[in-house]
Amino acid sequence: MALPKISVPKYKLKLPSDGRTVNFRPFLVKEEKILLLATESGEQNTIVGAIKDIIKDCTDITDVEKLATFDIEFVFLQIRTKSVGESVDVSVTCPDDEETTVSISIPLDEIKVKKTRGHKKDIKISDEIAITMGYPSLETFVAMNFGEDGAGVDQVFDMAASCVETISDANQVYDCSTTPKKELIEFFDQMNSKQFMMIQDFFEKMPKLTHTVKVTNPNTGVESDVVLEGLASFFA
Repeated sequence: MALPKISVPKYKLKLPSDGRTVNFRPFLVKEEKILLLATESGEQNTIVGAIKDIIKDCTDITDVEKLATFDIEFVFLQIRTKSVGESVDVSVTCPDDEETTVSISIPLDEIKVKKTRGHKKDIKISDEIAITMGYPSLETFVAMNFGEDGAGVDQVFDMAASCVETISDANQVYDCSTTPKKELIEFFDQMNSKQFMMIQDFFEKMPKLTHTVKVTNPNTGVESDVVLEGLASFFA
């Protein structure tokens, strides 16, 4: 006799980038095991694979690789919320002494994607040249969120080169999808500091998961606001 099937609830969400409605379900125990093993390994490629597989298996999204970084963060957080609990416990360092850590519980449904007013994908770096940027890939997202060394200078240039969609001048629009990354990095090397700062500003102001919490230092009694950003801040 066949054992009974356990029903799995279905939910809907809207992607922050384009408002598209997506169907999703919680991840199952077998998928949670894959995720736990991936995070315990600390290997970025393994984490990337686990996140990709979970989003593909738990949603009807067919273009996971093309999702904006903040879409990936938001979708994964929604899956996690419905899978293992409506809140997450995180440790926060008190800003007043930058030493004391406090454990707080955050309701995951309060974490939203923050969009900065005036943020644009089109960047006009001079009267003649404009650049259209895309958002980091899932692989880059994991490296920036989970990498131990953070974002060094080379990594910033590499990420910027990976995200260029087009470069245009008065005569032509250049599709950068097939342009070697080396050429794009050389293009950035020609910029002055103000121009490249516009590229950095694009990444700093792109939509991201964010949540502000109030913490009270038990040693000093000082209450402070702490802004948590990016999926890694809520990953537990």
